[in-house]
Amino acid sequence: MNLSLRRRWPLVGLLLAACLGSLAPAAGAATGPATPDPARELARTAQPLTDLRPLDRMIGPAKVVGIGEATHSSADFFTAKHRIFEHLVERRGFTTFALEANWSTGLLVDEWVRTGRGDIRKIMRDEFQESYRLWNTEEYLDLFRWMRRHNQLHPGHQVRFMGNDLGYAGGNVFDEVTSYVARVHPALLPRFRELYRASRPTGPVEAWMRGYLTRPRPERQRMAAEVNAALALLERQRPGDDARAREAAAWAVQHARAIAQVGTEYAHDFLSEEGVAAAMLHRDRVMAENTVWWQRQTGDRILLSAHNGHVGYETTRPEQYPRLQGAFLRDALGRDYVSVGTSFGQGSFNAHDTEAPGEPLRAFTVGPLGPDSNAHTLDRVAPGAFYLDLRHTAPAARAWLGTHRPSRAIGTAYPWPGDVAPVRLSTAYDLLIHFPRVTAARLR
Repeated sequence: MNLSLRRRWPLVGLLLAACLGSLAPAAGAATGPATPDPARELARTAQPLTDLRPLDRMIGPAKVVGIGEATHSSADFFTAKHRIFEHLVERRGFTTFALEANWSTGLLVDEWVRTGRGDIRKIMRDEFQESYRLWNTEEYLDLFRWMRRHNQLHPGHQVRFMGNDLGYAGGNVFDEVTSYVARVHPALLPRFRELYRASRPTGPVEAWMRGYLTRPRPERQRMAAEVNAALALLERQRPGDDARAREAAAWAVQHARAIAQVGTEYAHDFLSEEGVAAAMLHRDRVMAENTVWWQRQTGDRILLSAHNGHVGYETTRPEQYPRLQGAFLRDALGRDYVSVGTSFGQGSFNAHDTEAPGEPLRAFTVGPLGPDSNAHTLDRVAPGAFYLDLRHTAPAARAWLGTHRPSRAIGTAYPWPGDVAPVRLSTAYDLLIHFPRVTAARLR
């Protein structure tokens, strides 16, 4: 999207707003009886991030584990997810790493980790553009290379990659649909080509995404109607009688659905508050639906990576972000979904600089938030990174966790109104990972 629209609607990450003045304690409040130190109470159940074995019990039989990030580009969040995925693959039978990335991008990365076809560096460079530029890092390259090596060494336990987002539908996903139609329903191929003509992208990802939103809304609505008509047409076709035919049909319909999801998203009115809220609701619902579809279609257990503002259960700005992916996943999966939030005390991250001409991508460093924040207490729990099961804590800790306090929620751009948000940890997530200090990811 263009730079001005990024401020209104970042495709990657949920930038949450806060009214921090209302969270400050009243001056001169009466001093009551001494209460237990919440940091000490939390320390009773905190587990060092260096030992992931207790995580197995906390996750239990969950089919999808969503792990958040408090910034979209700190190395510590990325490397922790990599370590946890390795652990869950090796000890708990997990198979898929899902990312807040486009469905069509996911297909290309998945092809590489399964077969080695293509150049992963080029795939990342070509696909992780615009708001998704923050995924083009050495940390994600390390993850993809590990996945490829694992698949070479363990042909009977292949790991996979999926993207569940809807910012862009690449030409490869259009090819998946039209090649299926050409094989199975050839008489319909001209109609599909006609319906897809305006929406099939040309040129680089970034140019296409930016150009899409400059089109008049009636044109975007017409494009959405066409790709949704293609989806409906494919859904009406008989898939065939044998299991292989039904499998191929299911994937083709999902690919067509991913294309339609993108068209529907861009058809919203991004110049009105109501339109932005509707777009955000559609996006979080779709990310959840795509993840659930993949899990049910493949049977895989999934580690889902996204911003805290997507994997969690509670929104802090319902007027703009009505419902989060995590809430939709809980509706669909119940206890088979576990949400893991993250927080940090201080450190650095990459983001687009909203105060500089052209909003360049650069590293920022921030210090501690202050004594009224969640991180101030969490920093005192342990000297290093640790994790907690927020569902099973001592009463004194439970009371502290159940209060809204400022937490950092930094997305693709900084500074931003709302990059500190009031978060009630115990109802926002099931588990929490805290890092006293983080460092910026290594952009490629």
